[in-house]
Amino acid sequence: MSLSTLTRSLLAATLLSGTAFLPVHAQTIPQPQGSPASAVDPRIGTGGAGHTYPGATVPFGMIQLSPDTAMTDFHHAYAWAAGYQYDDPTIMGFSHTHFSGAGHSDLGDVLVMPIAGDVRLEPGDAAVPESGYRSRFRHATEVETPGYYAVTLDDYKIRAELSASRRVGWHRYTFPKGQPAHLLLDLRPSIYDYPGKVLWARLHVAADGTVSGCRTTRGWAPGRTLCFAMRFSKPMTERTLYNRETKVAYRGFSGPGNHPVDHEAQNGRELEGVFDFGRLKEPLLVKTSISPVSEENAVVNLDSEGQGWDFDAQHNTALGAWNKALSVIDMQGTPDQRTQFYTALYHVMLAPTLSMDANGDFTGPDYQRHRADGFEFYSTWSMWDVYRAQQPLLAILRPDMSSHFIRSLIASQQTSPFGLLPVWAYQGLETWCMIGYHAVPVIADAYLAGVRGFDADAALKSMIRSATYGPYGDLTDYMKIGYVPIDKEPEGASKTLEYAYDDWALARMARAMGKTDVARTFEKRSDNWRKVWDPETRFMRARTSSGAFHTPFTPAAAAYGSDYTEGNAWQYSWYVPQNIPGLIKVLGGREKFTSRIDELFDTKVDPAIFKNVEDISGLIGWYAHGNEPDHHVAYLYDYAGAPWKTQQRLTQIMQTQYALRPDGLAGNDDLGQMSAWYLFTAMGFYPVAPASQEYAIGRPFVSRAVMHLGNGHDFTVTADNLDDAHPYVGKMTLNGQPLSTPFLHQQDVLAGGELHFVMQAQPPA
Repeated sequence: MSLSTLTRSLLAATLLSGTAFLPVHAQTIPQPQGSPASAVDPRIGTGGAGHTYPGATVPFGMIQLSPDTAMTDFHHAYAWAAGYQYDDPTIMGFSHTHFSGAGHSDLGDVLVMPIAGDVRLEPGDAAVPESGYRSRFRHATEVETPGYYAVTLDDYKIRAELSASRRVGWHRYTFPKGQPAHLLLDLRPSIYDYPGKVLWARLHVAADGTVSGCRTTRGWAPGRTLCFAMRFSKPMTERTLYNRETKVAYRGFSGPGNHPVDHEAQNGRELEGVFDFGRLKEPLLVKTSISPVSEENAVVNLDSEGQGWDFDAQHNTALGAWNKALSVIDMQGTPDQRTQFYTALYHVMLAPTLSMDANGDFTGPDYQRHRADGFEFYSTWSMWDVYRAQQPLLAILRPDMSSHFIRSLIASQQTSPFGLLPVWAYQGLETWCMIGYHAVPVIADAYLAGVRGFDADAALKSMIRSATYGPYGDLTDYMKIGYVPIDKEPEGASKTLEYAYDDWALARMARAMGKTDVARTFEKRSDNWRKVWDPETRFMRARTSSGAFHTPFTPAAAAYGSDYTEGNAWQYSWYVPQNIPGLIKVLGGREKFTSRIDELFDTKVDPAIFKNVEDISGLIGWYAHGNEPDHHVAYLYDYAGAPWKTQQRLTQIMQTQYALRPDGLAGNDDLGQMSAWYLFTAMGFYPVAPASQEYAIGRPFVSRAVMHLGNGHDFTVTADNLDDAHPYVGKMTLNGQPLSTPFLHQQDVLAGGELHFVMQAQPPA
């Protein structure tokens, strides 16, 4: 996934080197053998291809306390979208907010660095040791387990340990004996940084030693304010607050004190604080809460969740939260299979994130304070990605969370100055990144899967508003002529196709609610994909206002702001999940359809074609698994009567696009979508068209998985003869009865039961 139309041109293409899954490392707290959390290794985030972070968090938590190896300027920041790159030699500090797998980025709030000995106020150059406060480290000293991260900062000989609750980051720093202990707080750097990004910040020390403040940044969500409160287990011997800004036309008059050490508070755009603790005989513990609303609320969050100083107890609490969360699926397999499977499930449960204070306050897209009544407000919505598999998976595994998610979406729409559902939002604020109104299928799929606990009429109203707001993505023309004209709006082909699918999802929910007139309107709109189908070239193409197809046309061409969104004609011409039979028909029938998919996968493609579109990765021919528009394509053979070809392609994808290495994901994890694709596929089925209440069956990659569904039922997948020599499905049964078609109705899953596969060496005769 990734970049908004406005920001794409600002980002340089960058080679990826990063993470997804890594071997399990040593753990400092014993864990139950065979538990899901002991099988996961969330060094799932070493940046790079996965763009995930390795630090401490809890399921859907507000805090993501993680190391940052660099916070570079936005021209070169793509590889550091999560703040951490596996190949970097130094750590510049630990910040409290991160995205998991985004292609664009922000955050990196409240950066702290423990320091032993002399204090330097600048991060320094990673290539020049001891040029600043950053420190060298070795992967051999890192430990990453659910809710815990640890590393040794070699230049300071400090052991750093991190854990988290929902709103509080917990730190434990063990300093070398005899060395003065300091904690540096730097409110200047951000992920995707640039001069002037910090619009304003404030920092002060209260009489009881609580350090608190806020900063407002001009980032992905312009004008975002994030506040914090911090307490220490040891009294400060001294503290120094700095305003490092030099180029200021007018400062006003100075407050009390002539030196930084005299200041109780600072305001400005380049603030730092250094807190001194003398020569410690015991570890220093630090607790930091955050709030998207106010400094006062940050203190409330700290008082609410930051009781006591027992770091190990908090670590165990976080681990328990992960064991409970990951236990929704019991998977049997080899240690490597379990690590890969549960790491993927871990990824799926990182977002959306809690964005509400302990008192119920949250910030809406209108930048105002609101109060959640009877639900928890969640944000971090990478809608263009997660509607495909991550949210449909959570809808059946965690309908309780889906209910909170949907109420959050409705609350966002109701407080939006545009009256729109989130497109790509975080901490309650909108970024307008990507296309479509994909909150619509998230809501529709959850409703049709039986998720309740929200006002369905209010939800439908919010969906209709998003689908009919003319200024958004030129919906005015789409509603008038049935497509988005490329001479008025970039990426017109992709937008037309995605709007049509979203319309279909809206119609599905409306019909289920008995809103027949609404359903008919949007069912008609869902057929607009035909307006961009070119029978001559046999590709989906953008059209101009006059009705002519846009020229010149090259199916291989891909560029930000072109006819397509992060893709080309080869990748987008399959995007009709709501009417695959119709797509098969226009392509000339089943045989020609399957031949065309074969051509997609088998064509030899020079990856250099996509050198300026960094989100397109994981190539198998034209198929790009590292980006989302292709994620359903391997399953399309099922619809043309060739399920063995689906099985063949899935084997190819699983073997080449996922691995137990630091670069084990072929593309950005995109808030759990890449991982959700893996989980569904590993269990043998996938939601090709969320809101259809149907899954396409592929082939299993695990011998047994039991899904403990949120409705209290268990759905079990089992497989006989499952090994590399038997990659094809010979027989399928559902609850002991033969299953003759490669499709599974969602109600059969939700009712509980067993899907059983018998694998064989060759495709069926």
